[in-house]
Amino acid sequence: MTDPSLSPELAEPAPELSVVAPMYNEEGNIAAFVGAVEKVVATIGVPFEIILVDDGSSDGTWAQIVAQTKVYPVLRGARLARNFGHQGALMAGLSEARGRAIVSMDGDLQHPPELIPELHARWREGYKVVTTERADAEDTSLFKRATSRWFYGVFSKLTGVAMAPGNSDFRLMDAAAVRALCEMNDVDLFIRGSVTWLGFHSITLPYRANKRFSGTTKYSLKKMLRFASGAILSFSLAPLRLGIWIGFLTSGLSALELSYILVQYFRGHTVTGWASMMAFMSLMFGILFVLLGIIGTYIGKIFEVLKNRPRFLIGERSP
Repeated sequence: MTDPSLSPELAEPAPELSVVAPMYNEEGNIAAFVGAVEKVVATIGVPFEIILVDDGSSDGTWAQIVAQTKVYPVLRGARLARNFGHQGALMAGLSEARGRAIVSMDGDLQHPPELIPELHARWREGYKVVTTERADAEDTSLFKRATSRWFYGVFSKLTGVAMAPGNSDFRLMDAAAVRALCEMNDVDLFIRGSVTWLGFHSITLPYRANKRFSGTTKYSLKKMLRFASGAILSFSLAPLRLGIWIGFLTSGLSALELSYILVQYFRGHTVTGWASMMAFMSLMFGILFVLLGIIGTYIGKIFEVLKNRPRFLIGERSP
């Protein structure tokens, strides 16, 4: 018998599959996304839910989510108190998911819902994480393709966490892997890197990215640079180690310069080249301030961790 003290949500049996998608100013995609996902997942034949997280949108995204909950009983919505960014909204959705397996994907239909049954089938085979590797859509710019390959190459070498260039947040995770992910206390969220770092038994499936259903991408060049730098600083101490080697190199050059000055002094020669000396000193000070900036950035990350602020705040949930 069900305990009457439990809320209806807690009294309901947990679904086997959850599909989570963050939404930011995506009012034109809500109905199409939910319809496409519901149609595909229903063919699997297991209890499921769809969770959409409004990342503080300024358009009618939340109104559309609430409206679709009346059409699709499997849909639940959560609205963040403000914009916390794609990774924060995704973490909020994962924390809300009740399924034994959770699929995360973007809400613009570039991640094909048709792949979800295969993700679920591989999970049934025993894989705890089923990741995907993207083949770019036809409209993906050459700049984005090149920078994506460059970033993942640099990230893999600096952190020791091997990642393929087409890695994305379209994946299935077992509930145990999601719990482990939520327990990580990273300030700069880089979920795809964290999932790889966890090391759960995984397999990768390829897919072809679709064209965005409507609207435009929300990732500007500035946001991508911030995302990339945050990911590297969160997973690697390589910039600090690089500073140590630069320090050794510049110290060696300074010792050579000092030796030259002393030799010329004892030989009674006037030391020339003050212009070059000043240029060299300016270079050293420039390097010094860059290294201080790197150290300051890491100290700032420590400060953020010590404040222990939540990575997201849910303002309201759909009725």
